[in-house]
Amino acid sequence: MHSNIILVGPMGAGKSTIGRLLAKELRLPFRDSDKEIEQRTGASIPLIFDVEGEQGFREREHATIADICRMQGVVLATGGGAVLRPDNRAVLRGGGRVIYLCTSVEQQLARTARDRNRPLLQTANPREVLLGLMAVRDPLYREIADLVVETDERPPRLVVGEILEQLEHIVPRESQGRSALS
Repeated sequence: MHSNIILVGPMGAGKSTIGRLLAKELRLPFRDSDKEIEQRTGASIPLIFDVEGEQGFREREHATIADICRMQGVVLATGGGAVLRPDNRAVLRGGGRVIYLCTSVEQQLARTARDRNRPLLQTANPREVLLGLMAVRDPLYREIADLVVETDERPPRLVVGEILEQLEHIVPRESQGRSALS
């Protein structure tokens, strides 16, 4: 079984913040798939969207996530849209224990209001965009999650404590009769 912990969820759920704290507590390296893409390309996510479109970005995202999921003993924070591709969901599901950091659209709006590094929110009505994204993505996050943790108005350290407590109770997928990818 993989010893990776993979955080999925919408933008603004706290994946990067909680991921860093969780990695520190577990003494594991932390990886953020969006940051890895930026390092590999030497370009920001908004620039990649501008130049290659969302499809180009998603291709890069898939390759990056697949590479990280082949590692052992990392905490990975994924981008909010990583679950859109079935091949990503398969890689994530097989790459470790998946934790869905669930948050409300209101919390997302509050946490992302001043962030210009989110191409999908550069619109007149970010609330409408977030509602649409949540309608499509929430079932996909839940499909691959071993654990769902609510992050709304909760300090990151409290969320990390809950995750650490719950990790002990997650039954490995192999014991559930589902095979994991290697």
